[in-house]
Amino acid sequence: MAPAGFADRLFFDLSPRVKLRMTGPNRVRFLNGQITNDIRKAAETNAIEACVLNAKGKMDAHLFVQQDSESFLIDADRALRPVLQPRLERYVIADDVTIEDVTSQFSILHIIGRDAPNFDESAKIVSIDRFGAAGFDIWCAAAKRDHFVAALSRDFGLCDDACAEQFRIEQGIPRWGLELTPDIIPVEANLEQRCIDYEKGCYIGQETISRMKMSGQRNKQLCGLISLNEAALTGESRLFGGAERKEAGWITSVTEREGHKIALGYVKRGFNAVGTKLEAATGLERVPMQVVELPFRN
Repeated sequence: MAPAGFADRLFFDLSPRVKLRMTGPNRVRFLNGQITNDIRKAAETNAIEACVLNAKGKMDAHLFVQQDSESFLIDADRALRPVLQPRLERYVIADDVTIEDVTSQFSILHIIGRDAPNFDESAKIVSIDRFGAAGFDIWCAAAKRDHFVAALSRDFGLCDDACAEQFRIEQGIPRWGLELTPDIIPVEANLEQRCIDYEKGCYIGQETISRMKMSGQRNKQLCGLISLNEAALTGESRLFGGAERKEAGWITSVTEREGHKIALGYVKRGFNAVGTKLEAATGLERVPMQVVELPFRN
């Protein structure tokens, strides 16, 4: 079970994530033209979070990038492995850039906390915020994964897939394939502060992002939702609100916290203020819901 807050010392095994290495003398210029954040902020010891967009400002990918000697290491959700490399390579025209899939070469373990772990030189330690809190990635050769898992297990508990899913929902962190899809613009998923640099220069999809910043208008927003009764909830349940029960959005992820059903979902403008009462359609049943702040509080 995932923790409420950060009292427990946990580590996460993120080894299945897709991993790409980008090399070449034009890698900085090329990647800055593809991602929403400024690649110049990435370093050997800290990663940046960014999105890759299409020309309409909607998401092609969500990823993290770090420097590694004369290259960049990129990691993203495992579901993006078939599409991320081809998406980036599509725009390699005159740039001297090479992109290699190195997924099978590395494992990634992650801990939450402000103190970096102390490992030997065979591990690369990278400061990174993956779950809405300061943390560190441990990049190691795939063949050494079991060694580092055993070392971490002496001081940390493994947060397995079910635990990690509950934990990231509690923290309000969107996930590719659920909250993050090709129909979503990053600012709708609360990724503006984490992923977007408005001063970095041009990139694909920038016009939409800049226009939304200027207008301040968003048709929908990722919100926290809590059930007001004990009825079951499911992802993709439609949300309705107002006296006329107008369609107000949909649920993307569901879990249980301290006996209450909680969820993440996209709620349309006019219905997404904290405290707003909604109904979720689950089969023939209508479950009363309320919009709450993210992250979910203790």
